Amino acid sequence: MFSWLLFAWLLQNHKICCDIISIRKNVSKCYFKITEDFHHDGDVMIGAFFPLHTFYTEKKRPHSTKPYQYLDNYVQYNFKNYQYILALLFAIEEINGNPYILPNISLGFDFYNTKFTERDLLLYTCLWLTAHVEGRVIPNYNCKNRNLTAALTGSSWIKSAQIGTLLQLFKFPQITFGPYDTILSDRGQYSSLYQMAPKDTSLTLAIVSLMVHFRWSWVGLILPDNHKGNKILSDFREEMERNRICIAFVKMIPGTWSEYFTRFWENMEETNVIIIYGDIDSLEGLMRNIGQKILTWIIWVMNIEHTITYDADYFMLDSFHGSLIFRHNYRENFEFTKFIQTVNPSKYPEDIYLPKLWNFYFKCSFSDVNCHVLDKCQINASLDVLPRHIFDTVMSEESTNIYNSVYALAHSLHQMILQQLQMQPFEYGEGMVFFPWQLNTFLKDIEIRDKGSLEWRQTKDAEYDILNLWNLPKGLGLKVKVGSFSANAPQGQQLSLSEQMIQWPEIFSEIPQSVCSESCRPGFRTVTLQGRAICCYECTPCADNEISNETDVDQCMKCPESHYANTEKDNCFPKSVSFLAYEDPLGMALAIIALCLSALTAFVIGIFVKHRDTPIVKANNRALSYILLITLTFCFLCSLNFIGKPNTASCILQQTTFAVAFTVALATVLAKAITVVLAFKISFPGRMIRWLVISWSPRYIIPICTLIQLLLCGIWMTTSPPFIDQDAHTEHGHIIILCNKGSAVAFHSVLGYLCILAFGSYTMAFLSRNLPDTFNESKFLSFSMLVFFCVWVTFLPVYHSTKGKFMVAMEVFCILASSTALLAFIFGPKCYIILLRPEKNSFNHIKKKTHSKRNNSPKI
Repeated sequence: MFSWLLFAWLLQNHKICCDIISIRKNVSKCYFKITEDFHHDGDVMIGAFFPLHTFYTEKKRPHSTKPYQYLDNYVQYNFKNYQYILALLFAIEEINGNPYILPNISLGFDFYNTKFTERDLLLYTCLWLTAHVEGRVIPNYNCKNRNLTAALTGSSWIKSAQIGTLLQLFKFPQITFGPYDTILSDRGQYSSLYQMAPKDTSLTLAIVSLMVHFRWSWVGLILPDNHKGNKILSDFREEMERNRICIAFVKMIPGTWSEYFTRFWENMEETNVIIIYGDIDSLEGLMRNIGQKILTWIIWVMNIEHTITYDADYFMLDSFHGSLIFRHNYRENFEFTKFIQTVNPSKYPEDIYLPKLWNFYFKCSFSDVNCHVLDKCQINASLDVLPRHIFDTVMSEESTNIYNSVYALAHSLHQMILQQLQMQPFEYGEGMVFFPWQLNTFLKDIEIRDKGSLEWRQTKDAEYDILNLWNLPKGLGLKVKVGSFSANAPQGQQLSLSEQMIQWPEIFSEIPQSVCSESCRPGFRTVTLQGRAICCYECTPCADNEISNETDVDQCMKCPESHYANTEKDNCFPKSVSFLAYEDPLGMALAIIALCLSALTAFVIGIFVKHRDTPIVKANNRALSYILLITLTFCFLCSLNFIGKPNTASCILQQTTFAVAFTVALATVLAKAITVVLAFKISFPGRMIRWLVISWSPRYIIPICTLIQLLLCGIWMTTSPPFIDQDAHTEHGHIIILCNKGSAVAFHSVLGYLCILAFGSYTMAFLSRNLPDTFNESKFLSFSMLVFFCVWVTFLPVYHSTKGKFMVAMEVFCILASSTALLAFIFGPKCYIILLRPEKNSFNHIKKKTHSKRNNSPKI
């Protein structure tokens, strides 16, 4: 019934053959006479539906009377795809010659070119199913017993799906050799369809690994606008986001290339690396258009082996030169190369393409009698002498899938025959009888085993070869293996590349870069631009004491407290320990000054001891002068505690010796001032009482004031004593060791107490500045206290504004300055008189001066 329906449909569409012939122009008449399909006889037949040449239209000028036809049709022979037929023929001849597979049974095939529309493709499929013999359709009759086993389809998933829709009605086995497709794996829709190509489960990982290896972070994507394109786009986005690679643009190519042509070239200059994913059939128009241009700045990363065609355009440059191609890894079949060397038209007269190849490339002429016979041919003409861009003798990925498909069918058929023989042996002379749908059970069993246990399975899903296209000069068309990728390898060893073998596009003299923004060198970090991808950023220097020793880091790394960042901020170095040492120029200078002043004070003490009986020494309380000079010596020497490497003992001694020494000095000055005031300003009853008050009161002032200061220091040392501290921030590259005061309140209380003593001494001295006395030192005491007070009041803000060892130096300077003020203003004038004006330091001079004052005083 089906055959009659098909025959009626064929009669209604009888113009198909004529339409096909009418679009062929400017070729030999034999191209019209040679049929589009041919057959290789065998006991069991395989239907082969391959795309060997295509018809395309550029401007789609419609035919005036024929619907769905165009006037500007062009034929394009893709003789590289002729390898499909040779791979099929090679596998069949190997199996037919193997006594262990299908003994006494030969395989054959019926070939049909899948260059037509869906309607024409379904027609040829029906013709094959209904025993199309010698170009004639004979419904319900076949003069030759032909066992059909399965259909071998490809390379487009669309063509396979169209054929599969028809074959599925009869559960007819179908094997596809094109790229793996998820739609074709739907068992509910295609239960008898089997895909020979491995899945591209690791392709996105492989391509992204290549991007990471070359630091290409800004890439474009060109994908077919179908379910495969959408799926791979999602995979690419996920994998690229994980590896911080950004997509510059995504171009989804529709089925009709001309509809997208005007928008395709927009934004193409944004990146140097563009990934093309798809199959040859869906991207044929795109690849042809790219090949017609000269794009020498783009590196194409593809999963398809683009067919190189040589056009007489007089250009040596090619847009695809330097492209990188990912293909599944498989073992090279050297026997296939030897087989190709033996192929010629006389050996396979049924082959319709061999005469065309020999006529086109070897300049053979067709015989006037028979178009399958060639005249005036070269003696040693062979396919292996053709350039690789025309015909490649190395078995391609699709050819390998075809080869494996034939072996899969042969193994399945062999297992089915063995099962039939076990159940019901053939009688003598009885041929093998089976239905094609019976093979599904055995083909499914092979697929369940994941095609891994049979010898014909040579590819692995997770392994890829990386090919580099050498096409300079244009037409060379070499595809050189430059690397590989294995998803099963350990992390970091998955990608293997020989960079020195890679030829880049002509514009690049070194490994190309493809980035949205220039890399941030070490010492800088990236700042993402608002509204842009994460790969588009600005570079900003790392903050203080932070580094980045890699390129394009998001955050700088802070150096430990014990390290500091170098000027370039790309490395951390250990900090050197620093303190106010004697070796430092500043420390050495302060130490020398302190020793010199101490020596000067000792010298003054010697002067006073030597001239102890002179009026100027005795007049100002000689004992207090000795105490003050000795105390000033300790004041100068206590500054040495602040110089050198601090330790716990020195930290405590710094503050206690400084506080006690200055308290004794200021208390002594206060006692001097009070003595003068008591002697001249206050009246006491009785001479003895007056003498006791003036003589003994100063003796109690010094211990009482010192005791108060000792009490304050004791509280300080008990509650929060000074300790060793480190300052790692003040001086770059140094850790400053210093003494922490411990309690800031106690430290300022000690200073405040000293300022109170200074202010009290200043007040007493100021009150007695005009009292009658030959050697009245009250003016010098008041002035020295004023200087002392100004030094330490100024010390506080300066002390808190400095850091590190300069803060220590500031405290030492104030100690020396205030002590020097006391020494200079109190004892300087006395030393001047003793040493330079000794005549004034005598009792006679004092008596004369006193007598003259009395004579000159007015009488009342």
